Amino acid sequence: MVTKALVVDDSATDLLNIKTILSDAGCIVVTASDGAEAIAKAKAEHPAIIFLDVIMPGMDGYEACRLLSGDPATREIPIVFVTSKGQKADKVWGQVQGAKGHLVKPFTAEQVIDQLKALT
Repeated sequence: MVTKALVVDDSATDLLNIKTILSDAGCIVVTASDGAEAIAKAKAEHPAIIFLDVIMPGMDGYEACRLLSGDPATREIPIVFVTSKGQKADKVWGQVQGAKGHLVKPFTAEQVIDQLKALT
């Protein structure tokens, strides 16, 4: 079965980078550029995993993660934060919001694939 992934980032470069890594790994990739769009796409597309940026205009990744984790329609989807925030406190805070994984920018393709394999 082909894995569907939702990638959310307001940076076109980071979005394309993760999309390319996941596409090369055989995933179907859906994208969004902010938290509100991420929630709508998650409900409509039912991805197997979400790679979510933290710092975005409007609704940030933490709020989107809380809403996704609290919604019965989307709470089973594992969320991986992809962020420049790499301190231990950032990782713990992400887990408190409901995230299952944490990637720090800049990341490698191997790190993205490791998260994909671990959580899907």
